[in-house]
Amino acid sequence: MTEVKQLAETATGPMTGVRILDTTSVVFGAYATQMLGDQGAEVIKLEDPGSGRGDGGDIMRWAGHVPQDCPRDLGPIFLTINRNKRSVLIDLKDPKMRPALERLIKSCDVFATSIRYEGLKRLGLSYEDVKALRPDVVYVHAAGYGSEGPYAGEPAYDDLIQSASGLADILPRTDGNPAPRILPTLVADKVSGLFMAQAITAGVFARERTGEGQFIEVPMLECVTSFTLVEHLYDHAFEPPIGQWGYQRVVNPHRKPYPTKDGYIGLLPYTDRQWDQFFQVAGWGETFGKDPRFSDYATRAKHIHELYALVETVTATRTTQEWLDLLKPLSIPVVRTNRLDDLPEDPHLKAVGFFETYDHPHAGPYNAMKPPVKFTGTPSNIRRHPPRLGENTAEVLAEVSEGEEA
Repeated sequence: MTEVKQLAETATGPMTGVRILDTTSVVFGAYATQMLGDQGAEVIKLEDPGSGRGDGGDIMRWAGHVPQDCPRDLGPIFLTINRNKRSVLIDLKDPKMRPALERLIKSCDVFATSIRYEGLKRLGLSYEDVKALRPDVVYVHAAGYGSEGPYAGEPAYDDLIQSASGLADILPRTDGNPAPRILPTLVADKVSGLFMAQAITAGVFARERTGEGQFIEVPMLECVTSFTLVEHLYDHAFEPPIGQWGYQRVVNPHRKPYPTKDGYIGLLPYTDRQWDQFFQVAGWGETFGKDPRFSDYATRAKHIHELYALVETVTATRTTQEWLDLLKPLSIPVVRTNRLDDLPEDPHLKAVGFFETYDHPHAGPYNAMKPPVKFTGTPSNIRRHPPRLGENTAEVLAEVSEGEEA
Protein backbone atom coordinates (compact mmCIF):
# COMPACT_ATOMS: atom_id res chain seq x y z
CA MET A 1 0.00 0.00 0.00
CA THR A 2 1.36 3.41 -0.96
CA GLU A 3 2.07 5.64 2.02
CA VAL A 4 0.29 8.98 1.74
CA LYS A 5 2.46 11.87 2.86
CA GLN A 6 1.15 14.77 4.88
CA LEU A 7 1.85 18.34 3.84
CA ALA A 8 4.41 20.24 5.89
CA GLU A 9 2.87 22.92 8.10
CA THR A 10 5.41 25.72 7.72
CA ALA A 11 8.11 26.85 5.31
CA THR A 12 11.64 26.00 6.39
CA GLY A 13 13.65 26.59 3.19
CA PRO A 14 16.24 29.29 2.45
CA MET A 15 13.73 31.49 0.58
CA THR A 16 11.32 31.66 3.52
CA GLY A 17 9.98 35.18 3.93
CA VAL A 18 10.25 36.07 0.23
CA ARG A 19 6.93 36.74 -1.47
CA ILE A 20 6.61 36.27 -5.25
CA LEU A 21 3.77 37.53 -7.44
CA ASP A 22 3.85 35.06 -10.31
CA THR A 23 2.11 35.91 -13.59
CA THR A 24 4.00 33.28 -15.58
CA SER A 25 2.35 30.29 -17.22
CA VAL A 26 3.06 27.05 -19.10
CA VAL A 27 6.42 25.49 -18.02
CA PHE A 28 9.29 28.00 -18.13
CA GLY A 29 8.19 30.35 -15.35
CA ALA A 30 6.05 27.86 -13.44
CA TYR A 31 9.00 25.48 -13.07
CA ALA A 32 11.17 28.31 -11.71
CA THR A 33 8.64 29.59 -9.18
CA GLN A 34 7.80 26.10 -7.91
CA MET A 35 11.48 25.54 -7.13
CA LEU A 36 11.50 28.73 -5.10
CA GLY A 37 8.21 27.79 -3.47
CA ASP A 38 9.72 24.46 -2.44
CA GLN A 39 12.60 26.47 -0.96
CA GLY A 40 10.21 28.43 1.21
CA ALA A 41 9.07 31.39 -0.90
CA GLU A 42 5.41 32.35 -0.75
CA VAL A 43 4.19 32.21 -4.36
CA ILE A 44 0.98 33.94 -5.43
CA LYS A 45 0.02 32.59 -8.86
CA LEU A 46 -1.95 35.30 -10.64
CA GLU A 47 -4.22 33.86 -13.33
CA ASP A 48 -6.58 35.36 -15.89
CA PRO A 49 -10.21 34.15 -16.04
CA GLY A 50 -10.07 33.75 -19.84
CA SER A 51 -13.33 33.49 -21.75
CA GLY A 52 -15.24 32.01 -18.83
CA ARG A 53 -15.85 28.79 -20.83
CA GLY A 54 -13.52 26.59 -18.81
CA ASP A 55 -10.32 27.69 -20.54
CA GLY A 56 -8.99 30.25 -18.09
CA GLY A 57 -5.79 30.44 -16.11
CA ASP A 58 -2.53 28.74 -16.93
CA ILE A 59 -2.94 26.78 -20.18
CA MET A 60 -1.08 23.82 -18.65
CA ARG A 61 -4.06 23.26 -16.36
CA TRP A 62 -5.86 21.74 -19.31
CA ALA A 63 -3.04 19.67 -20.84
CA GLY A 64 -3.19 15.88 -20.53
CA HIS A 65 -5.65 13.38 -19.10
CA VAL A 66 -7.16 13.38 -15.62
CA PRO A 67 -8.93 10.62 -13.65
CA GLN A 68 -12.70 10.45 -13.88
CA ASP A 69 -13.39 12.29 -10.62
CA CYS A 70 -10.55 14.82 -10.93
CA PRO A 71 -11.40 18.42 -11.89
CA ARG A 72 -10.34 19.23 -15.43
CA ASP A 73 -8.20 22.19 -14.31
CA LEU A 74 -5.70 19.92 -12.53
CA GLY A 75 -3.92 18.32 -15.46
CA PRO A 76 -0.87 16.11 -14.86
CA ILE A 77 1.84 18.55 -15.99
CA PHE A 78 0.21 21.35 -14.02
CA LEU A 79 0.37 19.13 -10.93
CA THR A 80 4.12 18.60 -11.32
CA ILE A 81 5.11 22.30 -11.47
CA ASN A 82 2.55 24.23 -9.42
CA ARG A 83 2.64 23.01 -5.84
CA ASN A 84 3.45 25.44 -3.02
CA LYS A 85 1.45 28.18 -4.74
CA ARG A 86 -1.83 29.95 -4.17
CA SER A 87 -4.00 30.81 -7.17
CA VAL A 88 -5.63 34.23 -7.47
CA LEU A 89 -8.00 34.97 -10.33
CA ILE A 90 -7.83 38.57 -11.58
CA ASP A 91 -8.76 40.04 -14.96
CA LEU A 92 -5.73 42.25 -15.61
CA LYS A 93 -7.72 44.29 -18.13
CA ASP A 94 -10.54 45.09 -15.71
CA PRO A 95 -10.04 48.56 -14.18
CA LYS A 96 -12.24 47.56 -11.25
CA MET A 97 -9.62 45.00 -10.25
CA ARG A 98 -6.72 47.44 -10.45
CA PRO A 99 -6.77 48.47 -6.77
CA ALA A 100 -6.59 44.83 -5.67
CA LEU A 101 -3.79 44.17 -8.17
CA GLU A 102 -1.82 47.14 -6.89
CA ARG A 103 -2.18 45.98 -3.29
CA LEU A 104 -0.84 42.59 -4.35
CA ILE A 105 2.15 44.17 -6.07
CA LYS A 106 2.96 46.29 -3.03
CA SER A 107 2.94 43.19 -0.83
CA CYS A 108 5.45 41.23 -2.93
CA ASP A 109 9.24 41.21 -3.10
CA VAL A 110 9.40 39.71 -6.58
CA PHE A 111 7.26 40.28 -9.68
CA ALA A 112 7.77 37.34 -12.06
CA THR A 113 6.13 37.43 -15.47
CA SER A 114 6.24 35.77 -18.89
CA ILE A 115 3.77 38.12 -20.59
CA ARG A 116 5.32 39.79 -23.63
CA TYR A 117 6.70 43.17 -22.61
CA GLU A 118 4.56 45.24 -24.98
CA GLY A 119 1.53 43.55 -23.44
CA LEU A 120 2.80 44.38 -19.97
CA LYS A 121 3.09 48.03 -20.98
CA ARG A 122 -0.51 48.03 -22.21
CA LEU A 123 -1.62 46.47 -18.92
CA GLY A 124 0.23 49.07 -16.89
CA LEU A 125 2.61 46.39 -15.59
CA SER A 126 5.95 47.46 -17.06
CA TYR A 127 8.94 47.59 -14.75
CA GLU A 128 8.45 51.33 -14.32
CA ASP A 129 4.77 50.84 -13.43
CA VAL A 130 5.49 48.10 -10.90
CA LYS A 131 8.49 49.93 -9.44
CA ALA A 132 6.29 52.98 -8.83
CA LEU A 133 4.18 50.79 -6.54
CA ARG A 134 7.04 48.80 -4.98
CA PRO A 135 10.32 50.74 -5.36
CA ASP A 136 12.58 47.85 -4.29
CA VAL A 137 10.85 45.21 -6.42
CA VAL A 138 12.91 42.47 -8.06
CA TYR A 139 11.18 42.39 -11.44
CA VAL A 140 11.98 39.27 -13.49
CA HIS A 141 10.81 39.02 -17.08
CA ALA A 142 10.82 35.56 -18.68
CA ALA A 143 11.21 36.47 -22.34
CA GLY A 144 11.62 34.46 -25.52
CA TYR A 145 14.39 36.67 -26.85
CA GLY A 146 16.54 39.44 -25.40
CA SER A 147 15.08 42.93 -25.75
CA GLU A 148 18.11 44.29 -27.65
CA GLY A 149 17.84 41.93 -30.62
CA PRO A 150 15.63 41.78 -33.73
CA TYR A 151 13.56 38.87 -32.36
CA ALA A 152 12.53 40.84 -29.26
CA GLY A 153 8.84 40.57 -28.49
CA GLU A 154 8.21 37.61 -30.76
CA PRO A 155 6.35 34.60 -29.34
CA ALA A 156 8.55 31.75 -28.13
CA TYR A 157 7.87 28.19 -27.11
CA ASP A 158 10.09 25.20 -26.41
CA ASP A 159 9.85 23.95 -30.02
CA LEU A 160 10.90 27.33 -31.42
CA ILE A 161 13.80 27.80 -29.03
CA GLN A 162 15.16 24.30 -29.62
CA SER A 163 15.02 25.11 -33.33
CA ALA A 164 16.68 28.53 -33.04
CA SER A 165 19.35 27.68 -30.45
CA GLY A 166 21.21 25.00 -32.39
CA LEU A 167 19.87 22.29 -30.11
CA ALA A 168 17.90 20.74 -32.98
CA ASP A 169 21.19 20.33 -34.89
CA ILE A 170 22.78 18.01 -32.30
CA LEU A 171 21.11 14.76 -33.39
CA PRO A 172 21.98 15.32 -37.08
CA ARG A 173 25.63 15.70 -36.08
CA THR A 174 25.33 12.46 -34.13
CA ASP A 175 23.55 10.00 -36.41
CA GLY A 176 24.08 11.38 -39.89
CA ASN A 177 20.41 12.06 -40.62
CA PRO A 178 20.59 15.69 -41.82
CA ALA A 179 17.07 16.63 -40.71
CA PRO A 180 17.09 18.85 -37.59
CA ARG A 181 15.12 17.28 -34.76
CA ILE A 182 13.64 18.50 -31.49
CA LEU A 183 14.55 16.57 -28.37
CA PRO A 184 11.45 14.87 -26.90
CA THR A 185 11.52 16.77 -23.63
CA LEU A 186 10.74 20.41 -22.81
CA VAL A 187 14.42 21.10 -22.34
CA ALA A 188 14.30 24.74 -23.47
CA ASP A 189 11.52 25.57 -21.03
CA LYS A 190 13.12 23.72 -18.14
CA VAL A 191 16.67 24.98 -18.69
CA SER A 192 15.37 28.54 -18.96
CA GLY A 193 13.38 27.92 -15.78
CA LEU A 194 16.59 26.99 -13.98
CA PHE A 195 18.21 30.22 -15.19
CA MET A 196 15.14 32.13 -14.01
CA ALA A 197 15.12 30.58 -10.55
CA GLN A 198 18.81 31.43 -10.14
CA ALA A 199 18.19 34.97 -11.41
CA ILE A 200 15.39 35.55 -8.90
CA THR A 201 17.54 34.24 -6.06
CA ALA A 202 20.48 36.44 -7.12
CA GLY A 203 18.20 39.46 -7.47
CA VAL A 204 16.82 38.96 -3.98
CA PHE A 205 20.34 38.49 -2.61
CA ALA A 206 21.50 41.71 -4.31
CA ARG A 207 18.56 43.58 -2.79
CA GLU A 208 19.47 42.27 0.66
CA ARG A 209 22.96 43.75 0.20
CA THR A 210 22.04 47.04 -1.48
CA GLY A 211 18.42 47.70 -0.53
CA GLU A 212 17.60 48.17 -4.21
CA GLY A 213 15.56 46.10 -6.62
CA GLN A 214 16.16 45.85 -10.35
CA PHE A 215 14.83 44.69 -13.71
CA ILE A 216 16.08 41.23 -14.72
CA GLU A 217 15.52 39.76 -18.17
CA VAL A 218 15.73 35.98 -18.69
CA PRO A 219 15.64 35.34 -22.47
CA MET A 220 15.07 31.74 -23.55
CA LEU A 221 17.11 31.83 -26.75
CA GLU A 222 20.21 33.18 -25.03
CA CYS A 223 19.82 30.80 -22.07
CA VAL A 224 19.44 27.69 -24.20
CA THR A 225 22.13 28.67 -26.71
CA SER A 226 24.53 29.25 -23.81
CA PHE A 227 23.55 25.88 -22.34
CA THR A 228 24.03 24.07 -25.67
CA LEU A 229 27.39 25.62 -26.48
CA VAL A 230 29.08 24.80 -23.18
CA GLU A 231 30.55 21.76 -24.93
CA HIS A 232 29.44 22.23 -28.54
CA LEU A 233 31.21 25.53 -29.22
CA TYR A 234 34.28 23.27 -29.12
CA ASP A 235 36.92 24.28 -31.69
CA HIS A 236 35.06 27.55 -32.26
CA ALA A 237 36.02 28.64 -28.75
CA PHE A 238 39.17 29.99 -30.44
CA GLU A 239 39.39 32.92 -32.84
CA PRO A 240 39.90 32.08 -35.58
CA PRO A 241 38.26 28.68 -35.13
CA ILE A 242 40.61 25.72 -35.36
CA GLY A 243 38.14 23.04 -36.36
CA GLN A 244 34.59 21.87 -35.95
CA TRP A 245 31.47 22.54 -33.94
CA GLY A 246 30.40 19.81 -31.50
CA TYR A 247 32.23 17.89 -28.79
CA GLN A 248 33.18 14.70 -30.62
CA ARG A 249 32.86 12.34 -27.66
CA VAL A 250 29.27 13.48 -27.30
CA VAL A 251 28.13 13.69 -30.93
CA ASN A 252 28.90 10.02 -31.36
CA PRO A 253 26.29 7.54 -32.64
CA HIS A 254 27.69 4.91 -30.27
CA ARG A 255 27.33 7.11 -27.17
CA LYS A 256 24.19 5.53 -25.83
CA PRO A 257 23.08 2.84 -23.40
CA TYR A 258 24.88 -0.36 -24.37
CA PRO A 259 23.00 -3.62 -24.92
CA THR A 260 23.51 -6.56 -22.59
CA LYS A 261 22.10 -10.07 -22.87
CA ASP A 262 18.94 -8.99 -21.05
CA GLY A 263 18.77 -5.21 -21.13
CA TYR A 264 21.00 -2.14 -21.29
CA ILE A 265 23.62 -0.41 -19.17
CA GLY A 266 25.00 3.10 -19.02
CA LEU A 267 28.79 2.74 -19.03
CA LEU A 268 31.67 5.22 -19.13
CA PRO A 269 35.22 4.14 -18.32
CA TYR A 270 37.09 7.44 -18.28
CA THR A 271 40.69 7.10 -17.12
CA ASP A 272 43.44 4.99 -18.69
CA ARG A 273 43.21 2.59 -15.76
CA GLN A 274 39.43 2.22 -16.02
CA TRP A 275 39.64 1.43 -19.73
CA ASP A 276 42.35 -1.15 -19.11
CA GLN A 277 40.35 -2.75 -16.29
CA PHE A 278 37.14 -2.80 -18.31
CA PHE A 279 38.66 -4.69 -21.21
CA GLN A 280 40.59 -6.99 -18.84
CA VAL A 281 37.43 -8.14 -17.05
CA ALA A 282 35.65 -8.36 -20.41
CA GLY A 283 38.33 -10.77 -21.63
CA TRP A 284 39.54 -8.38 -24.31
CA GLY A 285 42.60 -7.11 -22.47
CA GLU A 286 45.17 -8.36 -24.94
CA THR A 287 43.32 -6.98 -27.95
CA PHE A 288 42.74 -3.61 -26.33
CA GLY A 289 46.24 -3.33 -24.88
CA LYS A 290 47.92 -3.84 -28.25
CA ASP A 291 45.69 -1.47 -30.19
CA PRO A 292 47.54 1.86 -30.67
CA ARG A 293 44.23 3.68 -31.27
CA PHE A 294 43.32 3.32 -27.59
CA SER A 295 46.69 3.63 -25.83
CA ASP A 296 46.02 6.93 -24.02
CA TYR A 297 43.47 9.74 -23.67
CA ALA A 298 44.63 11.63 -26.77
CA THR A 299 44.53 8.64 -29.10
CA ARG A 300 41.20 7.43 -27.66
CA ALA A 301 39.73 10.87 -28.30
CA LYS A 302 40.77 10.66 -31.97
CA HIS A 303 39.19 7.22 -32.32
CA ILE A 304 36.23 7.63 -29.98
CA HIS A 305 33.71 6.34 -32.54
CA GLU A 306 35.60 3.07 -32.98
CA LEU A 307 36.13 2.74 -29.23
CA TYR A 308 32.44 3.11 -28.36
CA ALA A 309 31.49 0.69 -31.17
CA LEU A 310 33.84 -1.88 -29.62
CA VAL A 311 32.27 -1.35 -26.19
CA GLU A 312 28.85 -2.07 -27.69
CA THR A 313 30.14 -5.40 -29.00
CA VAL A 314 31.66 -6.31 -25.64
CA THR A 315 28.67 -5.47 -23.41
CA ALA A 316 26.36 -7.79 -25.37
CA THR A 317 28.29 -10.79 -24.03
CA ARG A 318 26.97 -10.61 -20.44
CA THR A 319 23.77 -9.79 -18.54
CA THR A 320 23.16 -6.43 -16.93
CA GLN A 321 23.62 -7.79 -13.42
CA GLU A 322 26.86 -9.53 -14.40
CA TRP A 323 28.28 -6.23 -15.62
CA LEU A 324 27.19 -4.43 -12.46
CA ASP A 325 28.81 -7.11 -10.31
CA LEU A 326 32.05 -6.96 -12.32
CA LEU A 327 32.45 -3.22 -12.74
CA LYS A 328 31.13 -1.61 -9.56
CA PRO A 329 33.86 -3.14 -7.32
CA LEU A 330 36.42 -1.59 -9.69
CA SER A 331 34.73 1.85 -9.45
CA ILE A 332 34.18 1.85 -13.20
CA PRO A 333 31.14 4.12 -13.79
CA VAL A 334 28.16 1.92 -14.67
CA VAL A 335 24.40 1.92 -14.08
CA ARG A 336 21.39 -0.13 -15.09
CA THR A 337 19.46 1.69 -17.83
CA ASN A 338 15.94 2.53 -16.66
CA ARG A 339 12.85 2.84 -18.79
CA LEU A 340 10.40 5.47 -17.52
CA ASP A 341 8.23 2.78 -15.96
CA ASP A 342 11.25 1.37 -14.10
CA LEU A 343 11.82 4.58 -12.15
CA PRO A 344 9.37 4.03 -9.26
CA GLU A 345 11.15 0.75 -8.44
CA ASP A 346 14.71 2.00 -8.85
CA PRO A 347 16.43 1.03 -5.57
CA HIS A 348 18.24 4.34 -5.17
CA LEU A 349 15.18 6.48 -5.87
CA LYS A 350 13.18 4.33 -3.46
CA ALA A 351 15.84 4.63 -0.76
CA VAL A 352 15.91 8.44 -0.93
CA GLY A 353 12.11 8.69 -1.09
CA PHE A 354 12.18 10.47 -4.43
CA PHE A 355 8.53 9.76 -5.26
CA GLU A 356 5.95 10.86 -2.71
CA THR A 357 2.19 10.35 -2.78
CA TYR A 358 -0.18 13.04 -1.50
CA ASP A 359 -3.96 13.15 -1.26
CA HIS A 360 -5.29 16.23 -3.06
CA PRO A 361 -8.66 17.37 -1.67
CA HIS A 362 -10.03 17.71 -5.21
CA ALA A 363 -7.88 15.44 -7.42
CA GLY A 364 -7.39 12.56 -4.99
CA PRO A 365 -4.06 10.69 -4.66
CA TYR A 366 -1.25 11.96 -6.85
CA ASN A 367 2.48 11.40 -7.12
CA ALA A 368 5.02 14.16 -6.59
CA MET A 369 8.78 14.28 -6.94
CA LYS A 370 10.27 15.60 -3.75
CA PRO A 371 12.62 18.61 -4.02
CA PRO A 372 15.89 17.05 -5.20
CA VAL A 373 18.34 19.51 -3.61
CA LYS A 374 19.04 18.78 0.05
CA PHE A 375 19.62 21.70 2.43
CA THR A 376 20.77 20.45 5.83
CA GLY A 377 19.96 23.65 7.70
CA THR A 378 17.04 25.08 5.72
CA PRO A 379 15.27 22.10 4.10
CA SER A 380 12.80 22.50 1.26
CA ASN A 381 9.34 21.03 1.76
CA ILE A 382 5.88 20.65 0.23
CA ARG A 383 3.24 22.68 2.08
CA ARG A 384 0.48 23.22 -0.46
CA HIS A 385 -1.18 21.08 -3.08
CA PRO A 386 -1.36 22.51 -6.63
CA PRO A 387 -4.34 24.88 -6.46
CA ARG A 388 -7.61 24.88 -8.35
CA LEU A 389 -8.10 27.87 -10.64
CA GLY A 390 -8.72 30.90 -8.41
CA GLU A 391 -8.95 28.73 -5.32
CA ASN A 392 -7.26 31.27 -3.05
CA THR A 393 -8.56 34.52 -4.52
CA ALA A 394 -10.73 35.58 -1.59
CA GLU A 395 -8.20 34.78 1.14
CA VAL A 396 -5.24 36.43 -0.58
CA LEU A 397 -7.14 39.59 -1.50
CA ALA A 398 -8.47 39.78 2.04
CA GLU A 399 -4.91 39.53 3.38
CA VAL A 400 -3.63 42.42 1.29
CA SER A 401 -6.69 44.51 2.12
CA GLU A 402 -6.09 43.98 5.81
CA GLY A 403 -2.42 44.78 5.36
CA GLU A 404 -3.22 48.11 3.68
CA GLU A 405 -5.70 49.05 6.38
CA ALA A 406 -3.14 48.25 9.05
